[in-house]
Amino acid sequence: MRSQAKEILMGTAITVIIIILVIVVILALIGIASYNGFVKSRNLIQESWRQIDVELNRRYELIPNLVETVRAYAAHERNTLEDVTRLRSQAQQLSQSEGSLPSQERADVEAALSGAVRNLIVSVEAYPDLKSNQNFLELQRQLAETEDRIAAGRRFYNANVRVYNTKVESVPTNIIASMFKFEKATYFEVDEPAVRQAPDVNFGEIAYRGDSDQRQLPPQQSAPPVQFDTRSDELPNPREYQQPPQSNQPPQQDRYQAPQPGGYVPPETGQQKPNQQ
Repeated sequence: MRSQAKEILMGTAITVIIIILVIVVILALIGIASYNGFVKSRNLIQESWRQIDVELNRRYELIPNLVETVRAYAAHERNTLEDVTRLRSQAQQLSQSEGSLPSQERADVEAALSGAVRNLIVSVEAYPDLKSNQNFLELQRQLAETEDRIAAGRRFYNANVRVYNTKVESVPTNIIASMFKFEKATYFEVDEPAVRQAPDVNFGEIAYRGDSDQRQLPPQQSAPPVQFDTRSDELPNPREYQQPPQSNQPPQQDRYQAPQPGGYVPPETGQQKPNQQ
């Protein structure tokens, strides 16, 4: 009897040990898979950011030529030129001092630089000679292509950041993120409404993408665009983008009738006028 009890206890102990080992192996495999997933996502974020950084550096090279071209024709745009030069130097310094991923300060400076370049392009509307300059038109074209590539790279980068940050905050991968110090990545966002409205640069024409009626209004009278709160957990509400209400007043009719062959017909107000001979 004792030998049978010992055998049962040993068999039970072995079974428990096997179960524990299986659970440990499964947890280890899950941990390894999660860790490798974090590493893969982080490398993908770094690679997508390097593509954006290449285009940003290309923009740094184009801006001095643009500034000098505008300065030769539009010396009165001194403040705008100084803003572009200052923001370009600040952004370039941040790009050299940062690591493999951007910071929120870098994103803010790049957004401000985009807005300053946009203001400079729009201000050229007052200088017809500069608008027809071939060197300026070529710089416009190259800057427009660069901005388009930056926007496409930013979308790809932010998509990778979203996947990575979701893993950092989700269970059970957040445990692995906490153990191995995987922190949330920074989105490369454009928060200024004016920066979101990229200029549609054409040969011989400078215009904003969007409603043509809004381009004719002064800046202080143009309708402000709807802003997205990208840091909020709420989904966007499409009802916020309804068209402005139209007036329900009936169209005004002419108060005076067309003259008839017999003479002048008086208005409907009741006031009589002598017939014209």
